[in-house]
Amino acid sequence: MEKFIEKANVLIEALPYIREFFGKTVVIKYGGSAMLDERLRLATAEDIVLMKYVGMNPIVIHGGGPSINEMLKKLGITPKFTSQGLRVTDEQTMAVVEMVLAGTINKDIVALINKCGGKAVGICGKDGHLLYAEREVSEEGADIGRVGKITKVDIKLLQVLCENGFIPVVAPIATDKSGGIWNINADTAAGEIASALKAEKLVFLTDTPGLLRDPSDPDTLIHQLASSEVQILKDSKVISGGMIPKVDACLKALQEGVKRTHIIDGRISHSLLLEIFTREGLGTLVYLS
Repeated sequence: MEKFIEKANVLIEALPYIREFFGKTVVIKYGGSAMLDERLRLATAEDIVLMKYVGMNPIVIHGGGPSINEMLKKLGITPKFTSQGLRVTDEQTMAVVEMVLAGTINKDIVALINKCGGKAVGICGKDGHLLYAEREVSEEGADIGRVGKITKVDIKLLQVLCENGFIPVVAPIATDKSGGIWNINADTAAGEIASALKAEKLVFLTDTPGLLRDPSDPDTLIHQLASSEVQILKDSKVISGGMIPKVDACLKALQEGVKRTHIIDGRISHSLLLEIFTREGLGTLVYLS
Protein backbone atom coordinates (compact mmCIF):
# COMPACT_ATOMS: atom_id res chain seq x y z
CA MET A 1 0.00 0.00 0.00
CA GLU A 2 2.83 2.43 0.86
CA LYS A 3 4.22 2.34 -2.66
CA PHE A 4 0.81 3.30 -4.05
CA ILE A 5 0.52 6.16 -1.58
CA GLU A 6 3.99 7.30 -2.66
CA LYS A 7 2.86 7.30 -6.29
CA ALA A 8 -0.22 9.32 -5.34
CA ASN A 9 1.99 11.84 -3.51
CA VAL A 10 4.16 12.24 -6.61
CA LEU A 11 1.08 13.01 -8.70
CA ILE A 12 -0.19 15.49 -6.11
CA GLU A 13 3.20 17.25 -6.08
CA ALA A 14 2.99 17.58 -9.88
CA LEU A 15 -0.58 18.94 -9.86
CA PRO A 16 0.20 22.66 -9.34
CA TYR A 17 2.80 22.54 -12.12
CA ILE A 18 0.41 20.77 -14.49
CA ARG A 19 -2.15 23.49 -13.74
CA GLU A 20 0.42 26.29 -14.12
CA PHE A 21 1.78 25.08 -17.45
CA PHE A 22 -1.48 23.89 -19.03
CA GLY A 23 -1.69 25.35 -22.54
CA LYS A 24 1.82 26.82 -22.29
CA THR A 25 4.68 26.31 -24.75
CA VAL A 26 7.94 24.68 -23.70
CA VAL A 27 10.84 24.71 -26.17
CA ILE A 28 13.29 21.84 -25.65
CA LYS A 29 16.80 21.80 -27.10
CA TYR A 30 17.42 18.07 -27.42
CA GLY A 31 21.05 17.02 -27.61
CA GLY A 32 23.93 15.16 -26.02
CA SER A 33 23.55 11.75 -24.37
CA ALA A 34 19.77 12.12 -24.29
CA MET A 35 19.93 11.64 -28.07
CA LEU A 36 22.52 8.85 -28.13
CA ASP A 37 21.82 6.53 -25.18
CA GLU A 38 18.85 4.25 -25.97
CA ARG A 39 17.53 4.28 -22.40
CA LEU A 40 17.70 8.07 -22.22
CA ARG A 41 16.22 8.45 -25.70
CA LEU A 42 13.16 6.48 -24.62
CA ALA A 43 12.83 8.36 -21.31
CA THR A 44 13.06 11.74 -23.05
CA ALA A 45 10.47 10.76 -25.65
CA GLU A 46 8.14 9.58 -22.86
CA ASP A 47 8.61 12.89 -21.05
CA ILE A 48 7.74 14.87 -24.18
CA VAL A 49 4.62 12.79 -24.85
CA LEU A 50 3.47 13.12 -21.24
CA MET A 51 3.91 16.90 -21.43
CA LYS A 52 1.61 16.96 -24.47
CA TYR A 53 -1.00 14.74 -22.82
CA VAL A 54 -1.24 16.97 -19.72
CA GLY A 55 -1.92 19.99 -21.90
CA MET A 56 1.46 21.55 -22.58
CA ASN A 57 2.86 22.33 -26.04
CA PRO A 58 6.39 20.88 -26.26
CA ILE A 59 8.45 21.89 -29.29
CA VAL A 60 11.70 20.02 -29.87
CA ILE A 61 14.75 21.54 -31.56
CA HIS A 62 17.49 18.96 -31.96
CA GLY A 63 21.19 18.98 -32.65
CA GLY A 64 23.23 16.14 -34.04
CA GLY A 65 26.88 17.12 -33.79
CA PRO A 66 28.32 13.66 -33.07
CA SER A 67 26.41 12.05 -35.95
CA ILE A 68 27.48 14.82 -38.32
CA ASN A 69 31.11 14.43 -37.21
CA GLU A 70 30.92 10.67 -37.73
CA MET A 71 29.56 11.05 -41.26
CA LEU A 72 32.13 13.74 -42.13
CA LYS A 73 34.97 11.49 -40.99
CA LYS A 74 33.60 8.62 -43.09
CA LEU A 75 33.77 10.96 -46.06
CA GLY A 76 37.32 12.04 -45.21
CA ILE A 77 36.33 15.54 -44.07
CA THR A 78 37.80 16.89 -40.82
CA PRO A 79 35.20 18.69 -38.63
CA LYS A 80 36.24 22.23 -37.66
CA PHE A 81 34.81 24.61 -35.05
CA THR A 82 35.31 28.24 -33.99
CA SER A 83 36.22 29.18 -30.43
CA GLN A 84 32.53 30.09 -29.95
CA GLY A 85 31.49 26.51 -30.68
CA LEU A 86 30.16 27.15 -34.22
CA ARG A 87 30.77 24.52 -36.90
CA VAL A 88 32.79 25.79 -39.89
CA THR A 89 30.49 24.78 -42.76
CA ASP A 90 31.76 24.70 -46.35
CA GLU A 91 29.50 23.48 -49.19
CA GLN A 92 30.51 19.85 -48.73
CA THR A 93 29.88 20.00 -45.00
CA MET A 94 26.53 21.74 -45.53
CA ALA A 95 25.31 18.86 -47.69
CA VAL A 96 26.21 16.40 -44.92
CA VAL A 97 24.62 18.59 -42.23
CA GLU A 98 21.31 18.75 -44.11
CA MET A 99 21.31 15.04 -44.88
CA VAL A 100 22.03 14.00 -41.29
CA LEU A 101 19.95 16.60 -39.42
CA ALA A 102 16.83 16.92 -41.58
CA GLY A 103 17.01 13.30 -42.69
CA THR A 104 18.22 10.56 -40.40
CA ILE A 105 18.18 12.25 -36.97
CA ASN A 106 14.95 14.19 -37.37
CA LYS A 107 12.99 11.18 -38.55
CA ASP A 108 14.44 8.91 -35.84
CA ILE A 109 13.24 11.33 -33.14
CA VAL A 110 9.81 11.59 -34.75
CA ALA A 111 9.49 7.80 -34.93
CA LEU A 112 10.45 7.37 -31.27
CA ILE A 113 7.99 10.01 -30.02
CA ASN A 114 5.24 8.43 -32.11
CA LYS A 115 6.13 4.99 -30.74
CA CYS A 116 5.59 6.40 -27.24
CA GLY A 117 2.07 7.54 -28.14
CA GLY A 118 2.69 11.08 -29.37
CA LYS A 119 1.95 12.64 -32.75
CA ALA A 120 5.27 14.13 -33.82
CA VAL A 121 5.95 15.89 -37.12
CA GLY A 122 9.49 16.43 -38.36
CA ILE A 123 10.32 19.71 -40.07
CA CYS A 124 13.34 21.91 -40.69
CA GLY A 125 13.66 25.68 -40.78
CA LYS A 126 13.05 25.69 -44.54
CA ASP A 127 9.53 24.32 -44.08
CA GLY A 128 6.79 26.93 -43.96
CA HIS A 129 9.46 29.66 -44.03
CA LEU A 130 10.07 28.88 -40.35
CA LEU A 131 13.66 30.18 -40.20
CA TYR A 132 15.26 32.85 -42.38
CA ALA A 133 18.98 33.51 -42.04
CA GLU A 134 21.92 35.45 -43.40
CA ARG A 135 25.64 34.73 -43.27
CA GLU A 136 27.16 34.61 -39.80
CA VAL A 137 30.71 35.87 -39.22
CA SER A 138 32.83 34.60 -36.34
CA GLU A 139 34.05 36.95 -33.62
CA GLU A 140 37.50 36.73 -35.21
CA GLY A 141 35.97 38.02 -38.45
CA ALA A 142 36.67 34.81 -40.35
CA ASP A 143 34.40 33.39 -43.04
CA ILE A 144 32.90 30.23 -41.57
CA GLY A 145 30.96 29.21 -44.68
CA ARG A 146 27.26 28.39 -44.65
CA VAL A 147 26.73 29.14 -40.97
CA GLY A 148 23.65 31.29 -40.65
CA LYS A 149 22.45 34.00 -38.32
CA ILE A 150 18.67 33.92 -37.93
CA THR A 151 16.97 37.10 -39.13
CA LYS A 152 13.32 36.04 -38.92
CA VAL A 153 11.19 33.31 -37.34
CA ASP A 154 7.74 32.66 -38.80
CA ILE A 155 5.85 30.74 -36.11
CA LYS A 156 2.64 30.04 -38.07
CA LEU A 157 3.51 26.44 -38.92
CA LEU A 158 4.49 25.68 -35.33
CA GLN A 159 1.24 27.18 -34.04
CA VAL A 160 -0.88 25.18 -36.49
CA LEU A 161 0.88 21.94 -35.52
CA CYS A 162 0.55 22.54 -31.77
CA GLU A 163 -3.09 23.59 -32.00
CA ASN A 164 -3.90 20.38 -33.83
CA GLY A 165 -2.28 18.07 -31.30
CA PHE A 166 1.09 17.56 -32.97
CA ILE A 167 4.58 17.79 -31.47
CA PRO A 168 6.92 19.68 -33.84
CA VAL A 169 10.46 18.32 -34.11
CA VAL A 170 12.70 20.92 -35.76
CA ALA A 171 16.06 20.44 -37.50
CA PRO A 172 18.06 23.71 -37.31
CA ILE A 173 18.50 24.46 -41.00
CA ALA A 174 17.38 27.82 -42.38
CA THR A 175 16.79 29.40 -45.76
CA ASP A 176 17.18 32.86 -47.25
CA LYS A 177 15.18 34.85 -49.80
CA SER A 178 17.11 33.35 -52.70
CA GLY A 179 16.55 29.78 -51.52
CA GLY A 180 20.03 29.23 -50.09
CA ILE A 181 20.44 26.96 -47.06
CA TRP A 182 22.21 27.74 -43.81
CA ASN A 183 23.47 25.67 -40.91
CA ILE A 184 22.16 27.11 -37.64
CA ASN A 185 23.59 26.31 -34.23
CA ALA A 186 20.81 24.29 -32.56
CA ASP A 187 21.15 26.16 -29.26
CA THR A 188 20.74 29.48 -31.05
CA ALA A 189 17.79 28.17 -33.06
CA ALA A 190 16.07 27.00 -29.88
CA GLY A 191 16.52 30.42 -28.29
CA GLU A 192 15.20 32.27 -31.35
CA ILE A 193 12.17 29.99 -31.69
CA ALA A 194 11.38 30.27 -27.97
CA SER A 195 11.67 34.06 -28.26
CA ALA A 196 9.32 34.26 -31.25
CA LEU A 197 6.75 32.08 -29.50
CA LYS A 198 7.08 33.90 -26.14
CA ALA A 199 7.42 30.42 -24.67
CA GLU A 200 6.87 29.72 -21.00
CA LYS A 201 10.14 27.80 -20.75
CA LEU A 202 13.29 27.12 -22.74
CA VAL A 203 15.12 23.98 -21.60
CA PHE A 204 18.54 22.76 -22.78
CA LEU A 205 19.39 19.07 -22.31
CA THR A 206 23.17 18.80 -21.92
CA ASP A 207 25.89 16.36 -20.88
CA THR A 208 26.72 18.27 -17.69
CA PRO A 209 24.80 18.86 -14.45
CA GLY A 210 24.38 22.46 -15.66
CA LEU A 211 26.84 25.34 -15.68
CA LEU A 212 29.86 24.45 -13.52
CA ARG A 213 32.43 26.88 -12.08
CA ASP A 214 34.91 24.03 -12.41
CA PRO A 215 34.04 21.71 -15.33
CA SER A 216 35.80 18.82 -13.59
CA ASP A 217 33.83 19.18 -10.34
CA PRO A 218 30.04 18.54 -10.39
CA ASP A 219 29.80 20.04 -6.88
CA THR A 220 30.54 23.50 -8.35
CA LEU A 221 27.15 23.62 -10.09
CA ILE A 222 25.76 27.15 -10.41
CA HIS A 223 22.11 26.64 -9.49
CA GLN A 224 21.02 30.14 -10.52
CA LEU A 225 22.81 32.44 -12.96
CA ALA A 226 21.93 36.13 -13.16
CA SER A 227 22.28 37.81 -16.54
CA SER A 228 24.56 40.43 -14.91
CA GLU A 229 27.10 37.68 -14.12
CA VAL A 230 27.36 36.24 -17.62
CA GLN A 231 30.11 38.47 -19.02
CA ILE A 232 32.22 38.03 -15.88
CA LEU A 233 31.99 34.25 -16.24
CA LYS A 234 32.81 34.47 -19.96
CA ASP A 235 35.89 36.56 -19.22
CA SER A 236 37.04 34.02 -16.63
CA LYS A 237 36.34 31.13 -19.10
CA VAL A 238 33.76 29.53 -16.80
CA ILE A 239 31.37 29.98 -19.72
CA SER A 240 33.29 28.79 -22.79
CA GLY A 241 33.07 26.63 -25.91
CA GLY A 242 29.72 24.98 -26.46
CA MET A 243 28.23 26.53 -23.33
CA ILE A 244 28.46 30.03 -24.88
CA PRO A 245 25.62 29.63 -27.41
CA LYS A 246 23.43 28.01 -24.74
CA VAL A 247 23.82 30.86 -22.27
CA ASP A 248 23.52 33.47 -25.02
CA ALA A 249 20.30 31.81 -26.21
CA CYS A 250 18.95 31.89 -22.66
CA LEU A 251 19.67 35.63 -22.36
CA LYS A 252 18.12 36.43 -25.74
CA ALA A 253 15.00 34.44 -24.90
CA LEU A 254 14.60 36.12 -21.51
CA GLN A 255 14.97 39.55 -23.06
CA GLU A 256 12.29 38.65 -25.61
CA GLY A 257 9.71 37.55 -23.05
CA VAL A 258 10.42 33.88 -22.28
CA LYS A 259 9.71 33.42 -18.58
CA ARG A 260 12.21 30.74 -17.55
CA THR A 261 15.34 29.25 -19.10
CA HIS A 262 17.13 26.15 -17.84
CA ILE A 263 20.31 24.21 -18.62
CA ILE A 264 19.84 20.69 -17.23
CA ASP A 265 21.53 17.29 -17.20
CA GLY A 266 20.08 15.17 -20.00
CA ARG A 267 22.02 12.16 -18.71
CA ILE A 268 19.49 11.80 -15.90
CA SER A 269 16.52 9.66 -16.85
CA HIS A 270 13.28 11.70 -17.08
CA SER A 271 15.19 14.92 -16.43
CA LEU A 272 12.52 16.96 -18.23
CA LEU A 273 9.80 15.78 -15.86
CA LEU A 274 12.03 16.36 -12.84
CA GLU A 275 12.70 19.92 -14.00
CA ILE A 276 9.14 20.85 -14.84
CA PHE A 277 7.02 18.93 -12.33
CA THR A 278 9.02 18.98 -9.08
CA ARG A 279 9.87 21.67 -6.53
CA GLU A 280 13.62 21.12 -6.64
CA GLY A 281 14.19 21.08 -10.40
CA LEU A 282 17.59 20.40 -11.93
CA GLY A 283 20.61 22.16 -13.33
CA THR A 284 21.10 25.90 -13.81
CA LEU A 285 18.31 28.46 -13.95
CA VAL A 286 19.32 31.53 -15.98
CA TYR A 287 17.36 34.68 -15.14
CA LEU A 288 17.35 38.41 -15.90
CA SER A 289 18.83 40.74 -13.33
